[in-house]
Amino acid sequence: MGTTTTTTIEDLPADVLGCALRRLDGRSLAAASCATAGLRALAADPDTWRALCLAQWPSLALPLPGILDAIPPRRLFADAFPFPSSADAAAGVGELRLPGELVSAVDVYCGGAPLLSRVVQTPASSPWFLGSPFRIEAVDRKRPPATSPEATTTTAPAELELSWVIADPARGRAVNVSSRRPVAVGRHWYTGETLVRFAVVLGGCKFEATVACAEGAAGVAEVSLAVEDADGAAVGGEGALRLLAAAMEAPRNGAEGEPEEAKRRYREFVRRKKGRKESKARREALVDLCCSAASAAVVLTCLAAVALR
Repeated sequence: MGTTTTTTIEDLPADVLGCALRRLDGRSLAAASCATAGLRALAADPDTWRALCLAQWPSLALPLPGILDAIPPRRLFADAFPFPSSADAAAGVGELRLPGELVSAVDVYCGGAPLLSRVVQTPASSPWFLGSPFRIEAVDRKRPPATSPEATTTTAPAELELSWVIADPARGRAVNVSSRRPVAVGRHWYTGETLVRFAVVLGGCKFEATVACAEGAAGVAEVSLAVEDADGAAVGGEGALRLLAAAMEAPRNGAEGEPEEAKRRYREFVRRKKGRKESKARREALVDLCCSAASAAVVLTCLAAVALR
């Protein structure tokens, strides 16, 4: 009676297994690394994670500054692929060292295909940056990017997707501050451009990336990132750095429904901001009414004093 030989996936040559692992997405690769010790060792290969990062974010292949040179690929994927926690600032945020430089890897997609990629280096230690409203421009409308005819004629603004990875090279950490899919699409009241908004709410503030598409075409005219607090005021550079430092240390959310959850949190943020504005307007109206009443009382008192003299 012959013996039965059991063959497992680990019996395959290591180079074949490595080639197969490089074809997996991040979630599948992480799951495969938990199966056996052999697969865990193969899945830990830096070249596999580097290829995965380059496939996920084409901007990482652009010239210096190179994020992958400062952050190990596996660490970068774990930081930037999941959504950041929407909770308030992490414990001990006041003790976190603020980044002295930010590197942004920005990728715009349409239908899953890369449409535009940029890397932006932002010095973040100057008094001017710390005291000014936080804003990063990946594409300046004064220098619009060259767009292929296919992208210009077939891209619908509402179908765009955006990834905006912000890295702190000194600490070796990163965070993705885009909702990936649009949370709102509208038209600029003056220029007629279509504004596609991507946003995440961190620490009670809104990180909003805006892709402006020229009227009558889908050419990208501007891509920018700004931060707004709960009252609708622009957050300064120092405040934004504190939020980013906390987000980089905070837990990540890897649920499948996070893009829809990001849209829900955005709408809740807008609703609360509108409520705060209305409440502030009512308080100001009440104060004005009290001041007017007080002024009228003073005038009447003066008139009565003159009449009784």
